[in-house]
Amino acid sequence: MVLDLRLIREDPDRVRASQRARGESETVVDDLLAADESRRSSLAEFERLRAEQKRLGKLIPKAAPEEKQELLATTRELATAVKAAEAAADDAQARLNELARVPSNLVLDGVPAGGENDYAVIREVGEKPSLERVRDHLELGEGLRAIDTERGAKVSGARFYFLTGVGAQLELAILNHGMATAVAAGFTAVITPTLVRPEIMGGTGFLGAHADEVYRVDADDLYLVGTSEVALAGYHAGEILDLSDGPLRYAGWSACYRREAGSYGKDTRGIIRVHQFHKVEMFSYCHEEDAADEHARLLGWEEQMLGDMELPYRVIDVAAGDLGSSAARKFDCEAWLPSQDRWLELTSTSNCTTFQARRLGVRERTDDGTRPVATLNGTLATTRWIVALLENHQQPDGSVHVPKALRPYLGGRELLEPVAT
Repeated sequence: MVLDLRLIREDPDRVRASQRARGESETVVDDLLAADESRRSSLAEFERLRAEQKRLGKLIPKAAPEEKQELLATTRELATAVKAAEAAADDAQARLNELARVPSNLVLDGVPAGGENDYAVIREVGEKPSLERVRDHLELGEGLRAIDTERGAKVSGARFYFLTGVGAQLELAILNHGMATAVAAGFTAVITPTLVRPEIMGGTGFLGAHADEVYRVDADDLYLVGTSEVALAGYHAGEILDLSDGPLRYAGWSACYRREAGSYGKDTRGIIRVHQFHKVEMFSYCHEEDAADEHARLLGWEEQMLGDMELPYRVIDVAAGDLGSSAARKFDCEAWLPSQDRWLELTSTSNCTTFQARRLGVRERTDDGTRPVATLNGTLATTRWIVALLENHQQPDGSVHVPKALRPYLGGRELLEPVAT
């Protein structure tokens, strides 16, 4: 089952409260309970009729000739009734399965209720830069000959870009440092597919309310991923995992694609909100009871990366209505964006509890049988980090300070300098 039906039966009010905190329909809980009751009663009737059919079938060979015809007629009637009952049970199961995909994951205790602006700030780290003149990342990037959005639009349309020269090197430096950080923490490095099957995309929860953000290749019935989380969640689909030595952790590097539907007019300048980018994503499979601690560890590695990039940032506890369907809790790290005098999301880490694993059939074996595992994900580096790095480390002459952690990937350079026109 996609959801824990036992929980819905035993504590429906908790599920209603979760739906309410997200600003989503509570009536689906009653619909689910009704569908579950219908499925169970239909199945019971089917099994009762089938048992009676089998019982009479055993009597026929032993029956006297005058009784045999009557028994045969009765079993023929039962056969028809059994087929009808089986069809009714199958329909009830299908209805239950359909409804079970409607509710979002159960929000964990402590998550703020409300929408996008109802987050809770956990902490702020670092000092915001004091700048007499603030250039935005595009002006800085064009001065460095690092970002070319004009030719990106010419080749591919709006929200596309070229990274050239030090821009391309800077992206690779950020991503390589992210991957090195993950590997040092014990993650297995993975280059993932960027096209996935519908059952994998749907299993991770990305074909719900935000399905219009996803690119689909109709000719092949495949989806382009917006994060390697999707492929990594599907990596162990249908498998029984051995977690006796601790969580299974993967760091996926992939190109990512997002349609940005509904974002008309938002962040149209530069490379903040684009259709294609690269990302290193952490993904973890663990025991359900260990998920909260694992979530804290993922956040810790994200903060380690932000510290390495020498960026001022804050951590927020995302409100229930802004979690996305699969997350039970999510922490975002946002870097300061001097040109817009606001915070800019750079990383998210989500505890999806057993929501994705139930959909994808990822389990572990216990003394009492098998059970779903928990899945978690977290961003470690993306193309967007270039925005924060350029703006926070800009110098009065348009050059850009290179954080010490990135210098080995950039030939030891301490400064990125503008290219003379």
